Amino acid sequence: MIVIDPTPRNPSHPGPLDALAAADSSTRLQAALAAGTHPVPGLVDPLVARCAVEPDFFVRDMLTWALTRHPREITVPRLLAELGSQRAQARSQALHTLSKIGDKSAWPALTSSFLRDADDEVARSAWRAAVILVPAGQEAALAGELAAQLGRGDRTVQLSLSRALVALGDVIEPVLRRALGSADVTVRAHAHATERLLRDPDAGFGPALDEAKRVVALGPERAGETTC
Repeated sequence: MIVIDPTPRNPSHPGPLDALAAADSSTRLQAALAAGTHPVPGLVDPLVARCAVEPDFFVRDMLTWALTRHPREITVPRLLAELGSQRAQARSQALHTLSKIGDKSAWPALTSSFLRDADDEVARSAWRAAVILVPAGQEAALAGELAAQLGRGDRTVQLSLSRALVALGDVIEPVLRRALGSADVTVRAHAHATERLLRDPDAGFGPALDEAKRVVALGPERAGETTC
């Protein structure tokens, strides 16, 4: 197992931090594990930098875990700075890690630009972070912001949004009712599926969405007839 020396690096002897950029993903995974097992402040910058470019999902997950093991007064400011990156993966991973740290002081950074980011992975990370970091009393406003994205993307994206909305609880009911009256059939179907998940969290999203599309297409009366 790789153990990252917590003492400052000597530029002429890069040492095991180079393992974070090794060609072999298992080596990078072990390096991230070691960084979290033996956390020291000097590791935060290289961990955040690696999150922006790491291609392997499991390594990225371990990098996030490693960052959660470091003091939040160091990691949170560094992650907030990363939100300004032009690289979508850097923004997405920073948002994801902020959600895992759960420091509500990061809430003001979760602006509409992230919740509506053109990159689906950034937006999904922002949705998950927002429902964790939202201050008490601002859930309804967040529900309205999230509901504006109903109908977006493929099933994976729509499921992420529905889960984020459902995590807010009954406060989402008014925005779902409004969405059910949308002229956009995709928005209406997504709202129907989300409403079903709110009532029955164990319902599968795929069947819920298929049923919602049937209801939207046929109307509730005729859709009921087809299932008899």
